[in-house]
Amino acid sequence: MRPARILVRAPTWIGDAAMATPALRALRAAHPGAEIAVEGRAAVGELLAGLASFDRFLVDPGRGVRAALARVRTLRGGRFDWAVLLPDSTRAALAPWLAGIPRRVGYAREPLRRALLSEALASPREGARRVAIPMTERYLRITRRLGCPDRGDALELAVDPAAAEALAHELARRGVGPDERLLVVAPGAAFGPAKRWPPGHFAAACELLARRHGLLPVIAPAPSEVALAAEIAGRARVRAVALVDPTPGIAGLKALVARASLVLANDSGARHVAVAFGRPIVVLLGPSDPRHGAQELETQRVLREPVACSPCGLRRCPIDHRCMTRLRPERVLEAAAELLA
Repeated sequence: MRPARILVRAPTWIGDAAMATPALRALRAAHPGAEIAVEGRAAVGELLAGLASFDRFLVDPGRGVRAALARVRTLRGGRFDWAVLLPDSTRAALAPWLAGIPRRVGYAREPLRRALLSEALASPREGARRVAIPMTERYLRITRRLGCPDRGDALELAVDPAAAEALAHELARRGVGPDERLLVVAPGAAFGPAKRWPPGHFAAACELLARRHGLLPVIAPAPSEVALAAEIAGRARVRAVALVDPTPGIAGLKALVARASLVLANDSGARHVAVAFGRPIVVLLGPSDPRHGAQELETQRVLREPVACSPCGLRRCPIDHRCMTRLRPERVLEAAAELLA
C-alpha cells in the first residue's frame, strides 16, 4: 500500500541532516503524491528550508513530559502511514510508536529501540564487527528498504534569497565588497571541543591564505563561539572579519558558504554545507572516523594527523589533543593550493 503521509525524523546534527538530503530526494521521487513532513530541531528546519523533497517541517518541542506528550499529539494528528527514523535514538522512535504510526523503519542496536520499530535494519557490519560507512549511504539504506530507488548521493541545500540579501548588506556594512574573494572560516564544532582546531592555528592559516591567495578571511561562528571568532580575527595579522553581533545563523551560513572561494572548517556542519554547494573546502579532522563523511571528496581536502589514538570519537580529549595540535597551518596552505588550482 502506497503511503499518503510520511514522517521523516531528521538527524540531530547539522552535518548529518545535510547528508540525509539524498534519502529525502529518493523518498520524494518514489512518492511524489505523498505529503512528506520532516521533524527535528529548529536549526535543522532552517538548514533544509527551500528543498522540494518535503512539504512541511515539524519542530521538535524538546524534552520533558509535557513536550513529549505534545509531540505525540502532533504526530497522531498528522495521521502518518510511515515513520522514517534516520537517527538511532530510542527517543526518536518512541513518539511515532505512541502515535500509532503503522510502519516505523530505522536502525536498531538495542532491544528497546528494536521493539519500537516495525522494521529494524542492522548496523553495517563486516563479520561480527560494526563498521563505519558514509552517512549518506547509511540513510539511503533505509529508503531502499522502503522500496525507494536512489536518485544520486549528492547533497543538496537551498539559499533563501532574503538571507542572501541580508548577508550582502551585513558584509557591505563591514566594508566587504561584492567582488572580494572570501575565505569562509567555521572554527566551531557543536559535538565538542575535541573536534576544534586551536584558534592560533586558524589565525595562522588565515594569514597564510590571505597573503598567498588574496582571500579575505570571514569567520562565521555559532552564537556560543563569538569569543573564539574574535580571538582568531584578533590574532591573524591580516584583515579579517568576524561575523559577530549578530552571528549569521544557519540561513546566513548557507548564503555565506555559497559565496565562498574557499571554506576552512572542522569536521562540523559547515563542512557538509560547503559540499552541498560544491564549494572547495579544507577539512580539519581529529577524533572523527573519516569514513562517516566520505562524500563528494573531489571538492574536499581532508587533513589528519597519523596519531595512534585517532579516531577516538570523544567529545573531549583526555590527553594533549595531539590529533589537532600537531596539524600544522602550512598543510592547509598546501591543500588550498590544490583546490584553488
